[in-house]
Amino acid sequence: MDLNYQQHVPTDFPAESRVWIYQSSRLFSIAEALELEKDIELFLADWQTHGAANKGYANLFFGQFLVIMADETHQKISGCSTDSSVRFVKEIEKGFSVKMFDRSSLAFIVNDKVQLLPLAQLNYALENKFIDTDTLYFNNLVATKEQWLHQWIVPVKNSWLASRLPEQAL
Repeated sequence: MDLNYQQHVPTDFPAESRVWIYQSSRLFSIAEALELEKDIELFLADWQTHGAANKGYANLFFGQFLVIMADETHQKISGCSTDSSVRFVKEIEKGFSVKMFDRSSLAFIVNDKVQLLPLAQLNYALENKFIDTDTLYFNNLVATKEQWLHQWIVPVKNSWLASRLPEQAL
């Protein structure tokens, strides 16, 4: 699995650009990803704050993570603008029969594939060696481009999950 997603991140957005990551409950098929690409283009063309176009970017990464980014150097993203992006993601949920807001589902790279695991099964997965503290984890809580570039895919031990692990696991 090629993890070099950074090469697809636009360079014309500053490091402090806001980022939202939505993890799908399943991998999108190629046909779905192509359809989603068109939906993303339409959303970005229409995404505004108080009547002014937002400088935005969105793309599907690893076939399962929708990343939306906004450059706020000229105008802050308003609440209404954030609401419209959430509505867009909810439309994706309905249109593709996926869940995009399940924050209790964790994503790891296991056997060179994205694998989802319910948070409630984290300790079980550790005990049974499904994952360990060096397993790569998708930290979807990153909030800026800088964090996305450097802290999105990290070993479990370097993520917020480390505080949830039993001491013997660390």
